[in-house]
Amino acid sequence: MSCLQIDWKAYVLGELAESERRQAEEHKRSCAVCREEVERLHATRSALLSLPQEEIPRRISFVSDKVFEPRWWQRLWRSGPQLGFASAAMVAAAILVHAFAGPASGPPAVRPMDTAAFEARLQSEVSRLVQAASEKTAAESDARHERQTTELIRALESRFEKQRQADLLAVEENMNMLRKRWGVIYTASAEMGGPR
Repeated sequence: MSCLQIDWKAYVLGELAESERRQAEEHKRSCAVCREEVERLHATRSALLSLPQEEIPRRISFVSDKVFEPRWWQRLWRSGPQLGFASAAMVAAAILVHAFAGPASGPPAVRPMDTAAFEARLQSEVSRLVQAASEKTAAESDARHERQTTELIRALESRFEKQRQADLLAVEENMNMLRKRWGVIYTASAEMGGPR
């Protein structure tokens, strides 16, 4: 029996005949896809059975009932011309209120500016900013020079250390050569009967 021939919903609900149910169980044992389908259907059935039972409403509402009639503000909001008129009326009322309740005198008086004090303050602020910028630039320059000097010193120390290692190696090689020569000379003088 193939997967498509079995009605798994009827199987889960217990609506299959006994022979069909046995065939479905045999197929379910050998087919992993159908086992998953049966497990999903069982989970769905359990979830549906866990929902509470609710009563059916006794009265059905009709569109003609008063419940569905819009309120006055909803009718006003949905009407373009009425909404436009209401907006214009509110703007006109705001203009009238502002005209009667607004300031009695003209625009506020402007204080004369003390230009000398302003220029002095401006000059001191510019001087402060220039001083801060120059100090910052000098500090950055000093730090940069210090980093460069440190890097140069490290490079020179490394170069001198390599040169020292090379010189020590050359001295050691020369000493080994001198020892070998001295050994040859000593051996030769000993064979010739030289000083013992």
